[in-house]
Amino acid sequence: EAGGAALGRAADKLFSLSGLFAVRKPKGPTSAAVLNLLKERLLAEAGVQTNGNKRNQVLKIGHGGTLDSAATGVLVVGIGKGTKMLGTMLTGSKKYTAIGMLGKATDTLDATGKVTEEKPYDQVTKKDLENVLQKFTGDIMQVPPLYSALKKGGERLSTLMKRGEAVEAKPARPVRVYSLSLQQFQPPLFTLDVECGGGFYVRSLVNDIGKELSTCATVQELTRTKQGPFTLEEHALHEDKWTIDEIARSLEHCTALLLGGPSRKKLKTEHPGETAVICE
Repeated sequence: EAGGAALGRAADKLFSLSGLFAVRKPKGPTSAAVLNLLKERLLAEAGVQTNGNKRNQVLKIGHGGTLDSAATGVLVVGIGKGTKMLGTMLTGSKKYTAIGMLGKATDTLDATGKVTEEKPYDQVTKKDLENVLQKFTGDIMQVPPLYSALKKGGERLSTLMKRGEAVEAKPARPVRVYSLSLQQFQPPLFTLDVECGGGFYVRSLVNDIGKELSTCATVQELTRTKQGPFTLEEHALHEDKWTIDEIARSLEHCTALLLGGPSRKKLKTEHPGETAVICE
C-alpha cells in the first residue's frame, strides 16, 4: 500500500511538471530517441504502465531543435505546457564547438558518412583559416546538408537519402552567425567556436570552409554548448539525473516565462527575437 501511495505521488508530480529544461544529449542516438528514453525513464519511475495504457500519451514532452545523432550537448526539452514554448527555442541563438578535419569530404558532412572526396590540405595555414572565417560571419547564405531533418513531401531528407532516392539540394537560405573563432589548429584538425541563429548547420559551415580553402573538410565532432539561455556546464542534466525530482528542481531553477503569465517581465536578451527564460 505504502509503495503504491508513493508511486501515486510520483505520478502526480510527473504529470504536474511544466516548463523548459535541458538535457545533455549523448553521442549516438537521435534527438527523438533521447526524448523517448527520457519519457520511458520518467514513466517507469512513476510506475506508469506504458503497454496498452493510454496514459503515456498524456505526458507531453518535446525538444527545441534536433541535434545530429553524432553530436552531443544541450538539448532543450519542454514538458507539459512548456512544449508550447519550444518554437522560440528553434529560432533562438545557439553555441557550438566543432572539430573539423581538412582533406576529406563525406556524404553526410560528418564522420558518420562515406568519404566522397580527398584532397591535399598541406597548403592551408592558420592565417588562411582565420581569414576565411570572416567570410562566414554575419548574415550569410547557406545550403543545408542533404542528410538533415528538413523535409520534402512530408519525409525527412535523411530518410530519403538512406533509401537511396535522388534528393535535390535545398536552395541556399539566409542564416546568421553572431561569432565564429578558431580555437585550435593542428592540421588536419581545427576547432571552431560558433554562435549562430536558428536554421544554421555547422556541418555545412565546415564543408563550405573546406571549399573556400580549395580543399575539403568534414565535421569530426560537434558539441552544442548553449541553446537560448541553457548552457552545457550549468543546466544540461546528465543521463543519471533524468529523474522526476531532478527535473522538478531544474524547472524551478529555470522559471520559463510562460507567455501571458501574471509576472511577465520583459527580459533583455543578447539577441533580438531570443526568448526570455530566467535561469537563476
